[in-house]
Amino acid sequence: MSPLATIVGMAAITYATRWVGLRFTDLRLPPFWLDFLRFVPVSVFAALVVPNLSGPPGQTPARVLAAGVAGLVLWRTQRMWLGLLVGMGAFWALRALLG
Repeated sequence: MSPLATIVGMAAITYATRWVGLRFTDLRLPPFWLDFLRFVPVSVFAALVVPNLSGPPGQTPARVLAAGVAGLVLWRTQRMWLGLLVGMGAFWALRALLG
C-alpha cells in the first residue's frame, strides 16, 4: 500500500469517527458503556507510557522509579499535570544520580 493511500485512509477514519461523535451528541448510552468509556483515557495513557519504560541502556531504573513516583502522585492528587511534572522532575533527578 502506498504512503498516500495510508494517509488518506487514516484521515477518512479520523474524520468519520469525529463526525459520528458530533452527529449523535444527544444519544443516551447505557450505564455499561458509560463505565467502559470512563477507562479509555487511562488505558490510552498507559499504552503510550509502558512501552517507553525501558528506554536507552542504563536508563531503565530511573524511568521505572520515576513512573512509580508519578503514579503515586497521580493516585494521591488526581491531577494529571502534577503527576507529569513530578514524574519528569523525578526522572531528571534520578538520571543525574544513577548516571
